[in-house]
Amino acid sequence: MDHEARAQAFENALRRAGIRITRQRAALLRVLALAEDHPDANQLFHRATKAGAGVSLATVYRTLSALEAQGVILKVEFEGEPARFEPADGKHHDHMIDVDSGEVTEFVSERIEKLQAEIAAELGYEIVRHRLELYVRKKP
Repeated sequence: MDHEARAQAFENALRRAGIRITRQRAALLRVLALAEDHPDANQLFHRATKAGAGVSLATVYRTLSALEAQGVILKVEFEGEPARFEPADGKHHDHMIDVDSGEVTEFVSERIEKLQAEIAAELGYEIVRHRLELYVRKKP
């Protein structure tokens, strides 16, 4: 989904939730739609402020909460980090978190997916959903 379509999807989700789309909120939605990383609320606040949105941190939190409730963004909480957010419209992926820099890398591994399904099946289960987070450090 392109950035403009994603921003429109965010806006539509807020309207469904009965939330008014102010100029500031629309600017925040564009900032969120453009994010290529996994920003936290403070990062989104600073990006929106830099873009001239004049949005309050409370509005950022309320907007993120409403978008999460509508199922258009995912809240991801990595160990020892503030909650981060990503669009819910992407394909399944896992995360590697650099414990030194906090950098988050998305990855997909068919081998890991297959192995997880095999292990669950061997134990008499099928996977409904899952999350995999690898906490890593660059080799010296």
